[in-house]
Amino acid sequence: MGWHAYAALWCGVFGALALVGYGRSLAGMTRAQRTVRAKGRIERVGEPRHGSSPKDGISVVVSFQDPSTGQEFTVTNDGERGERISVAWTGREIGVSYPRGRPHAVGFASQVSEGGRGLGRPNFLLFLAYAGLVAVAVVDRGWPWALVGFCGPWALSGLFHLPGNVRDRNRRVDELAAMAVVPGRVVAVLRSVTVDSDDGHASTTLMPVVTFTTLDGREVTAYCGSGIPDPAGSRGSDLAVHYAPADPADFVLDVEAERRSWKRDMAVNVVGVLVVVAAAVVGVVAL
Repeated sequence: MGWHAYAALWCGVFGALALVGYGRSLAGMTRAQRTVRAKGRIERVGEPRHGSSPKDGISVVVSFQDPSTGQEFTVTNDGERGERISVAWTGREIGVSYPRGRPHAVGFASQVSEGGRGLGRPNFLLFLAYAGLVAVAVVDRGWPWALVGFCGPWALSGLFHLPGNVRDRNRRVDELAAMAVVPGRVVAVLRSVTVDSDDGHASTTLMPVVTFTTLDGREVTAYCGSGIPDPAGSRGSDLAVHYAPADPADFVLDVEAERRSWKRDMAVNVVGVLVVVAAAVVGVVAL
């Protein structure tokens, strides 16, 4: 069997699997569509213990209502409960999700979302089938098809999303300028030790925990992974916290550094799109 047959088998198998995935999505049978999503409310926040592991997140007690039955549930985030809760305050709304009919198997998410249609895997399988077609074109007709086949769709997608991305980054810069400033304090430093299974080397990750009170009285407990010069010795230190009044989960310690980072990211995004567009144009010209 020649390599064209293998390529046809590759494209056929992944294309068929993608069609099955799209069919499941249309029938409402994907895992994402069978997951119940609701809005939860943090009722109580536990203070992290100094020196403990940051992997489990901030301990919280959450209440939510099952949309189908109206029954109220109260659960904690002990064990495997979806996303790690890294910012918490009493009254904060977070997302909860669970398999239909199993509200006690709940998982948490930092943001309340409507969920998706389960198209991530079918889209990836379709990409694999498309990559097989491009590979055939490259071998049979030359390298320019690699630039056209891969950079062309990427360039079109980048040009389509670039204006929105630039607006989002400009809006973020404006949001940083409008942040409120309140005093905060490092109440604990969490520690996680990872040992490399190959050479036995141990690496330690430190995660300071900051508390601050917003101008409207919300007492926030949050992991702070950046902006503290000496995390190991930061426990008990006071600092200034800049936060978005509408959402205290959006906070920074160094506004100027954050602003520079977003502007740099915007420039990199624009340059990246231009490079991909140029590569696609080179491929078209070279055909």
